[in-house]
Amino acid sequence: MAVRGQGVHLWDTAGRRYLDLSGSAAVSMIGHGDAEVTRAIAEQAAALEFVHSSQFTTAAAERFAAELLEFAGPGFRGGAVYFTSGGSEAVESALKLARQYQVEIGQPRRFRVLSRWQSYHGSTLGAMQVSGNRRRRDLYLPMMREQPGFEHVSLPSCYRCKYDCQDCARQYAAEVEQALEAAGDEAAAFILEPVSGATLGAAVPPDGYLQQVAAACARAGALLIADEVMTGCGRTGRNFAVEHWGVTPDLLVLGKALSSGYTPLGAVIVARRVVDAMATGSGTFVHGFTYNAHPVSVAGGRAALARLRALGLVRQADSTQEGTAASLLRVALQRLRALPAVGDVRGLGLLWGVEFVADKSSKAPFPPDRGFALQVSDAAARRGLLVYPMQGCVDGECGDHLLLAPPAIISPEEIGWAVEQLAAAIEEASGREPG
Repeated sequence: MAVRGQGVHLWDTAGRRYLDLSGSAAVSMIGHGDAEVTRAIAEQAAALEFVHSSQFTTAAAERFAAELLEFAGPGFRGGAVYFTSGGSEAVESALKLARQYQVEIGQPRRFRVLSRWQSYHGSTLGAMQVSGNRRRRDLYLPMMREQPGFEHVSLPSCYRCKYDCQDCARQYAAEVEQALEAAGDEAAAFILEPVSGATLGAAVPPDGYLQQVAAACARAGALLIADEVMTGCGRTGRNFAVEHWGVTPDLLVLGKALSSGYTPLGAVIVARRVVDAMATGSGTFVHGFTYNAHPVSVAGGRAALARLRALGLVRQADSTQEGTAASLLRVALQRLRALPAVGDVRGLGLLWGVEFVADKSSKAPFPPDRGFALQVSDAAARRGLLVYPMQGCVDGECGDHLLLAPPAIISPEEIGWAVEQLAAAIEEASGREPG
């Protein structure tokens, strides 16, 4: 049971200290126990803890929305923000926005939302339908509306590239274009994670892929939805990961680092053309949650964004800048490649994946029932290190990996210690003597 957090550390009831190398689940960017954020939350709770968004807006919500639009850049000038309680709700809201937008512009046949295998977009049924990770979705397939047209296409992964890295950006993008063409005038949107999250472990797409996907969506009349629940708010060394490739989506979905975990919060940043279609059409979004734009949650998010900017943490998450936390982590993690059980180390900024294999030459994964990633996680926790273990990165069932996403305030000494402990944990799980 956790009882306290400060900086990059958490403490349990037995007094044990843990370094949070996964940011819990890629949530914490500014670190635990920031007094300025907790003060802002307390002040908002004391002044006004709740109003329903059908009756009132609040200064906290309006100011934060304006700041987020500015943070998102020129492509969202004149847009709007829809606040939710977390990433799954934000994805669900984006799917409905995409559908209603098409109806508002006179395209009522458009309802299909295309996505990719090995993606993960949330735990609600709508978000689960567009997710492509079999391990998380197959149990619920009977509850979802399965029909032709909700296609999943391949997700680019350099380590296991289906095209052997031969012109693969174009070939993966061609799959999207072909799926959109097949959906025809029923295609409403395409949703993607710019850098894959927990279910594939920080796979970075080849340059040119996102640009070609964006162009294909524009030609097909489908909205582009960027799910940045895990990659947004500075995690990859840009305000939003799509900026690495110069792409501006129609809908930008946020969560996790949006409030750095201080309050439950998600959001959809909506481009102006989508807002205008709704405003000049029916004038209302047929959707809603009780806790939309909850005053305390948005106050926490606003304070977290202010701290992110004041501390220069987006730069600290830039792995291309010498001396930053991200660049030091990138270099330190490369040492893991020498371990027999480590097949790949991949990522961007402060979002990294370590994939484990039973055999390096064939890239054969460990049997799923061994639970190798969980064994590594348990061994790391005994050493005072927290990581995020996952399975299914090969085919949805097989394939073990870790996701690493520390707060951007992590120090060089903490990075060095953490990677040393992680290496020892991997060797222990492999049945080898650490060191």
